[in-house]
Amino acid sequence: MLELGVKFLISYFIGSLMGSMIVGRLRGGIDIRTMGSGNAGGTNALRTQGVLFALGVVLIDVGKGVIGAGVVPGFDIPFVPNDPAISRIWLTICCAAAAVIGHVYPIYHGFKGGKGAATFVGTLAVVCPALIIGVVAVWTLVLVVSGYVGLATMSAATALPIYLGIVVLPQEQATFVYTAVMAMCIVYWHRSNIRNMRNSQEHRNTGLMIFSRKKAGPGNDES
Repeated sequence: MLELGVKFLISYFIGSLMGSMIVGRLRGGIDIRTMGSGNAGGTNALRTQGVLFALGVVLIDVGKGVIGAGVVPGFDIPFVPNDPAISRIWLTICCAAAAVIGHVYPIYHGFKGGKGAATFVGTLAVVCPALIIGVVAVWTLVLVVSGYVGLATMSAATALPIYLGIVVLPQEQATFVYTAVMAMCIVYWHRSNIRNMRNSQEHRNTGLMIFSRKKAGPGNDES
């Protein structure tokens, strides 16, 4: 259990390195949590700072998910021996979850972070890379039909465990459990988006929609 606990914390600390805060400091101390929707994720970065800033944010946030899930579980840590009683796949799953939790509740930034989407995608590149194309396809489809980034993110996240539950169970139980728990968390972390959509206050990207060009109202975002 010592190995699990230590590596979980390392992944959490890595997840707490917010891309928006790192890029913001490199750009002169910009804190996008004081701008736009107040969210520290890639969408608010794009809306308030532009494409290059947002690209840097997303690369960091996705990358820390890859490191948390793909690198940390294999660390050889002095005085922390590998525990043969711990399944390597469950260790990977726990470290992946820790990276996402760190992104949402970063210890370095007052536990005020993003909504988990980009870092979750980074962990998927390790846990189930073959399914990323499907996740992106669902996200894109919902976005171009609805215009809501938050709805697209929630739909893609929930579609993944549904697919796995139909296709892979009872095999790949660890992956199914991870994606199911993360889907529920991502929906919860997007509860402000749900509230704004119900109140017709959510920002709508009509420029990306294939069926409508109506002007969008102000609102919140995700990531």
